[in-house]
Amino acid sequence: MDLAFTPEEQAFREEVRSWVRAHLPQETAHKVHNALRLSRDDLQGWARILGKKGWLGYGWPKEFGGPGWTAVQKHLFEEECALAGAPRIIPFGPVMVAPVIMAFGNAEQQQRFLPGIASGEVWWSQGYSEPGSGSDLASVKTRAERVGDKYIVNGQKTWTTLGQHGDWMFNLVRTSTEGKPQTGISFLLLDMKSPGVTVRPIKLLDGECEVNEVFFDNVEVPAENLIGEENKGWTYAKHLLSHERTNIADVNRSKRELERLKRIAKAEGVWDDPRYRDQIALLEVDIVALEMLVLRVLSNEKSGKNSLDIAGLLKIRGSEVQQRYAELMMLAAGPFSLPFIEEAMEAGWQGDAAAGALGGFPGGDVANAPLASTYFNLRKTTIYGGSNEVQRNIVAQTVLG
Repeated sequence: MDLAFTPEEQAFREEVRSWVRAHLPQETAHKVHNALRLSRDDLQGWARILGKKGWLGYGWPKEFGGPGWTAVQKHLFEEECALAGAPRIIPFGPVMVAPVIMAFGNAEQQQRFLPGIASGEVWWSQGYSEPGSGSDLASVKTRAERVGDKYIVNGQKTWTTLGQHGDWMFNLVRTSTEGKPQTGISFLLLDMKSPGVTVRPIKLLDGECEVNEVFFDNVEVPAENLIGEENKGWTYAKHLLSHERTNIADVNRSKRELERLKRIAKAEGVWDDPRYRDQIALLEVDIVALEMLVLRVLSNEKSGKNSLDIAGLLKIRGSEVQQRYAELMMLAAGPFSLPFIEEAMEAGWQGDAAAGALGGFPGGDVANAPLASTYFNLRKTTIYGGSNEVQRNIVAQTVLG
């Protein structure tokens, strides 16, 4: 395994770094570096900027309009974006459904759907989880019945991330009840503006409506929106999940947040506490170890080997690291990290005026305002994308044997 970057790869890093810093809106970068709330316009605005450059589909081959980068170049692009304070690319379109359309869709579907994903104009949502079938995707009950040249879809999805913004959804639907549960699932692309689709936001602990319930009441979907073959959707779903769980590791975001943690620790006066510094050091070791695992995967891909069998391992460690840095930020600020006034956050207050408005109130630093929100939100990471308990079972079976 060679972990050293070549001169060509270092030059590529410099090119990406210069371009990102020149084109990333500074207001957006400020929000990201300080964990302030990002609007839909912030997220999609950056996606469109990348789309104009041809970099939103940064993992795509040239034949589908992507840059055709190597695995190492993709990693360097992600790292430079994260360190510059760019919003995380919403993965459902460019990272998740696009590879499925490329691998299993027909030419007409590729020509129809990929351009809108690559440009950032079309927002995609993921229709996988259902009430009672989160990690157990094989138990999905949303039904799609073939009637002539269309499917009639009835059922419900839940935990649909940012589904309130969705234009289209890729959906796992049950088209057969015969045989094993996995054999009766199909992969369907659904226009979320279709009659019969209802999106209901779910308010989470952090006050955000990041996830949604989506209901389907006799929704008509053209049969031409079926990806691949009917009842073969489980195969396509597994292909997509391998990309999702690798993406969840998000080691580059953790590297950026580690620096934010150090800034908060210094501002709150706990940087010189040896016991606290020990915890930061342990976290930093875990992040370096996670990065080495990611680079190992990249090294294998560079030599033509497939490392998707350890995607679950990346998800486990990455999600645990995210929860740990959020906990340490809370510990650094102590009681000043606890106040969480949802109404004030909704009105646009993010702590920027706290010190002045409260007469120099200690702990009124802007960095402390989002800590509780971030902590609450990241409790989800060990559950979504397949719970870590399920992932450990998969790793035990596929990696350890």
